[in-house]
Amino acid sequence: MILPIYIYGQPVLRKVSQDIPKDYAQLDQLIANMFETLDASEGIGLAAPQIGLNERVVVIDLNVLSEDLPEYAGFRKAFINPHIIETDDTVTDSTEEGCLSLPGIHEKVTRPTRIHVKYEDQERNPHDEWVEGYLARVMQHEFDHLDAHLFIDHISPLRRQLIKNKLKNLTLGRYHCSYRTKPPKK
Repeated sequence: MILPIYIYGQPVLRKVSQDIPKDYAQLDQLIANMFETLDASEGIGLAAPQIGLNERVVVIDLNVLSEDLPEYAGFRKAFINPHIIETDDTVTDSTEEGCLSLPGIHEKVTRPTRIHVKYEDQERNPHDEWVEGYLARVMQHEFDHLDAHLFIDHISPLRRQLIKNKLKNLTLGRYHCSYRTKPPKK
């Protein structure tokens, strides 16, 4: 089922998400719905708060980038209870980011290129690994949602001031999207 994407200004985007218990009955359906919603919105990552749930679940599909980044061919994965344990700040990269919850806004964000993460896969198998490159950036962006952060929290105060009107318009429901959304209540 394609779910609406919650837009900037929705309170759920600023709440820290809770870990998913082992007996979470609808996990497979939630993940299927998240992938279907991600596909419909033509995104590469989606966190549960973006569909109104404060649960620690993220789906990432980098296969759509495989023409330019062949190392991600076939990469389509769910991350349950993900946490960034450590970042390696020795090498950073500044790249433009956007977000399905902030339509029309793109800003350069500097992030570490290597991170240490723990998570469970869809079968609830635990993983503890270092991740590098573009996947590390996408994980940081999506996992931020689970900790009540948005990519605009990582830009300078000056850049935030420059996009202030765009952010206000989002909160007022003044935006256009090709995907289904849930704007904040006016």
